Amino acid sequence: MRYFVHLAYNGANYYGWQRQPHNMSVQEKLEYAFSMLLKENITVTGAGRTDTGVHARNFYAHFDSVQTLNPAQSEELAFRINAFLPADIVVYKIFGVKPEAHARFDALSRTYCYYVSTCKNPFNTSTAFHFYKSLDVNMMNACCKQLPKYEDFTSFSKLHTQTKTNLCNIQYAQWIPQDKGVLVFEIKANRFLRNMVRAIVGTLLDVGTGKINGEQFCAVIEKKDRCQAGVSVPAHALFLDNIEYNFQQLLL
Repeated sequence: MRYFVHLAYNGANYYGWQRQPHNMSVQEKLEYAFSMLLKENITVTGAGRTDTGVHARNFYAHFDSVQTLNPAQSEELAFRINAFLPADIVVYKIFGVKPEAHARFDALSRTYCYYVSTCKNPFNTSTAFHFYKSLDVNMMNACCKQLPKYEDFTSFSKLHTQTKTNLCNIQYAQWIPQDKGVLVFEIKANRFLRNMVRAIVGTLLDVGTGKINGEQFCAVIEKKDRCQAGVSVPAHALFLDNIEYNFQQLLL
């Protein structure tokens, strides 16, 4: 039977979601925990890959098991696995889905948030990028409105990846001012390329500081050249905030 897992994790201690030969990953921790508790070899497939140090507030994965668990047993398994997992990974819920349901391919959209602190704050050093230069948020948001007009985001993709296409459908992007000098960059799309959000944020910060203007920002995208975009901002301030599914089609 196939099960979906709704979880969250603090990525500071992991080399991303994906299992790696010599580095600790979130996937490895989950697979070990499920295999031990279910007493069978469990492979967990995630909704996507997050890079080293990136966090996830809402993440989904699926696994197959020879066991058929009713809702009460699934709830008990979630309770037991949380006692087994380290403190920086939490499983919210485990629930049965149709055999063809897929955590990655059935995801309709993904939303990321990146946190920038524009003033010194000792309490968010591990979850926000401290950037003390003056920023023109209105100009940055004006450029955000241009992103959904494009499809090819090669300029914001990590080089030499194995992706077959660099086409993405960005639904919206915006900078949201919050209290205590914090800015949140929120972006939603059907898919993201490796390093894409961090490269977009770095380029938008160039806009905010006046290093480039709106026309130059669009030119960066149109050139389809990673060397034209800004630097990638640090990973520790990036959160996978949400993943959307049509659960009416996926649930049993």
